[in-house]
Amino acid sequence: MGTSSEDVLLMVGNVRYKKNNGTLYLMAERIAWMLEGKDTFPVSHKYADVKMQKISPEGKAKVQLQVVLHGAEGSATTFHFVNPLGTRAQLDDRNSVKELLQQLLPKFKRTLNSDLEEKNRMLQEDPRLFELYRSLVVSRVVTPEEFWANHAPKRPGAPVGPQPAQPVGVSAAFLVDVQPQTDGSEGLKYNLTADIIDSVFRTYPAVKRKHLENVPERMTEAEFWTRFFQSHYFHRDRLHTATRDLFSDCARSDDQDVREALAAGLGDPLVDISSFQDVNSSSGRESPNWQGAAGATANQSMIRRFNHHSMMVLRACGREGALGCAADPAAKKARLWDRARLEDLEGVTSSTGGATVRLGHGERHQRGPTPGSNGPPCDGQASAQALRRQLAQWIPSGRSMLPASAALSVLGELSPGGSLMKNAQQMPLKDTVSVELQRDLRRIYVAQYELLRHFWTCFPTTSAQLETGVSMRATWSASVCQLQ
Repeated sequence: MGTSSEDVLLMVGNVRYKKNNGTLYLMAERIAWMLEGKDTFPVSHKYADVKMQKISPEGKAKVQLQVVLHGAEGSATTFHFVNPLGTRAQLDDRNSVKELLQQLLPKFKRTLNSDLEEKNRMLQEDPRLFELYRSLVVSRVVTPEEFWANHAPKRPGAPVGPQPAQPVGVSAAFLVDVQPQTDGSEGLKYNLTADIIDSVFRTYPAVKRKHLENVPERMTEAEFWTRFFQSHYFHRDRLHTATRDLFSDCARSDDQDVREALAAGLGDPLVDISSFQDVNSSSGRESPNWQGAAGATANQSMIRRFNHHSMMVLRACGREGALGCAADPAAKKARLWDRARLEDLEGVTSSTGGATVRLGHGERHQRGPTPGSNGPPCDGQASAQALRRQLAQWIPSGRSMLPASAALSVLGELSPGGSLMKNAQQMPLKDTVSVELQRDLRRIYVAQYELLRHFWTCFPTTSAQLETGVSMRATWSASVCQLQ
């Protein structure tokens, strides 16, 4: 589902688009519509692309809301509210969407205007960037989005690179924050936030699996959480449960988690849970031989729930770091040695703290290194004198080389003012090319450089848009003709 990583601000059901029923979502950055029984958004518009909203008149039979987009004339999307409770409920749904859009659209409109002003200022202050914009964007070689993806103005508070999301822990008392409130009609109303829902999913994976299996194919988001709070799984102190409880198998999954945790152990060789008198490692329940077990039957379920809740919270918090944090063998050995060592039984020699060195052949360490050969030792002075004699007798064989006097005379004749350069004009190379041609060469060079950079960013060509960006034959031919 597309809303799993986005904040849903409002969700309205019974909304028809092109005679198809679905659900309208208002999220943090876009408005989207989903068809019933599907998990994708066939209609999705960012708030920055919305120009205005229109509503149907009060006397009209259909209760509609139209979203007008920027760009081509007539580009608009119309949503028809068809709440089965009547016209009054349809108007309430439409007004809730309208009021929230009135709050969101000005924020994104100001952001859009500020970005356009900043881009316009950059084009005015940088002539080279303006020429590049004319060569690539105005001539429709690249799209404006591709151009500004590399030249967009950086905001003062924006991060330099992609920042990894900081993991958020799970509070042990997050269910306490879910406090029901009366709605005035003998009912209870639960206010759920995105953090509470995320904590429930991370702590109870069985509930998350139920959510993925049933929402939105079989029920809506609100209906799912209503059944969750009405279920025996949430109110486990009830004596009777419904026959068609959606979460009836979640309790069995919790018992399976406890049994697997007991079978896996704590990873600490010094702690043995199965040795406790009040716990049976095979079932995780109190042993009947424990004194007072009959009186503790009423609290047995509560204690088991507390233990399971604490175990799942710790598992959710330590899931990211447990992958790379294996038990240190050195620390484990030190702890085992500390438990196995008794100070009263230690001898006097063990308190010195030094390691005894045992030498097999001690005479080897009493004299220096042995010579590697039986020849006479090398004399450094004799080697230096022999090298000096060889250098004094060396005669270079440079008969085919040009003498220095001839090289200087040739250099003087070829220099400006020499005998061979009297008719040459002393004009810099840049003055031989016109200013217009220099400007065109510079513009084409920068445009080709930017075009090549866009060309290599299209690889690998995983979509049709990238494949069209690779075909640059027409652009190259136009630039070459312009240069000629």
